[in-house]
Amino acid sequence: MDQNNQDPNQQNQINIELPEDIAEGIYSNFAIIAHSNQEFIVDFIRMMPGIPKAKVKSRIVLSPQHAKRLVAALSENISKYEQQFGAIDDKEAFQYPMGFGPPAQA
Repeated sequence: MDQNNQDPNQQNQINIELPEDIAEGIYSNFAIIAHSNQEFIVDFIRMMPGIPKAKVKSRIVLSPQHAKRLVAALSENISKYEQQFGAIDDKEAFQYPMGFGPPAQA
């Protein structure tokens, strides 16, 4: 098949490679978002029980347009999740997971 007769869906496909070390993922239980006029910066952080210092495990830098598309994609996926598993309760004040967060003050 020549280029003019290709299926339009095939022309728009992107071959994405997922290396094994990235496929494992990085656990994050906290995130901080900052922005400038040119980009959004999302720091994914892992907090450990009883340790007052948390580490940034990954930083993602996005264009404003891609950040907005990410918000739309997250919103769509949250809706699908809630249809399958029920509503996510986000009305409570933020609490560190049990045993996580800074040590209690004496």
